[in-house]
Amino acid sequence: MQDAVRDTVTETNDDAADLIEAGRLLFAGAADFYAAAQTLDRLPPMEGVEIAFAGRSNVGKSSLINALTGRNTLARTSHTPGRTQQLNFFRIGTRLSLVDMPGYGYAAVEKAKVEAWTRLIHAYLKGRVNLARVFMLIDARHGFKSIDTDVLDGLDKAAVSYQVVLTKGDSLKKGEVSARIAGIEAGLAKRPAAFPQVILTSSRDDAGVPELRAAIARLLAERGA
Repeated sequence: MQDAVRDTVTETNDDAADLIEAGRLLFAGAADFYAAAQTLDRLPPMEGVEIAFAGRSNVGKSSLINALTGRNTLARTSHTPGRTQQLNFFRIGTRLSLVDMPGYGYAAVEKAKVEAWTRLIHAYLKGRVNLARVFMLIDARHGFKSIDTDVLDGLDKAAVSYQVVLTKGDSLKKGEVSARIAGIEAGLAKRPAAFPQVILTSSRDDAGVPELRAAIARLLAERGA
């Protein structure tokens, strides 16, 4: 029995190592911005697999995309919340596109503009059949806020697969990490479209970035891409 358990653990560790390497290779190649859309008619053709990144304004979406690709200026970062005002598409090699979605929850943005973004995002999520997953970025320091749960409700209703990625993980004390992750995973267990595992990341020191790359590589493998 012990030998069987040991063999299972070894196989699991080997699989994880293979995925980490697959993720590294996936993001080691070319990465380029290729399209932006403020309206549905400007969306690029559906090709390959798409992964979208969503989250509150200033949660660190652009910084995480730059960390994933190892390119400091691929996605535009800003200290001004609400700067991303369109869907930005980045091609990774020949099989994958990353989509940086407009941040939500920034009160200083005009209401009409927020409503336009919201319509665009909802239409994109419902109509993009090559969208494999939405990575929901949550600030590790604060966890879920009501506006985050509203977005999760929408993803559940639309049956769009999503996974929570905690950003700014370096801001948490070591003893706070397990409690934060456990609390969020407990909440996700009740949600039909949520992937159960949470990934903790930090763009500052690249913590969790290999694991996020591995998760994306697994999605591509599952899609046969």
